[in-house]
Amino acid sequence: MSKETKFLIFCLEWYKNKKQLTGKQTMDVFKQYDVIDYVIDCYEALHTTGVNYIVEDIDSYIAAKQN
Repeated sequence: MSKETKFLIFCLEWYKNKKQLTGKQTMDVFKQYDVIDYVIDCYEALHTTGVNYIVEDIDSYIAAKQN
């Protein structure tokens, strides 16, 4: 498993817990808004930040995709 995939799982789990979602709900959101590709593409920048920043960044990314 690549370091990017491990990081994606880490982000997914933290997002799920912070937002009090199920795993399926979280995957649905990540798929709907292409968060999976975003996290993998931005691995180099995101993996050096904290959990709260990552969750906020994903929220910002989703909000931008909704508009």
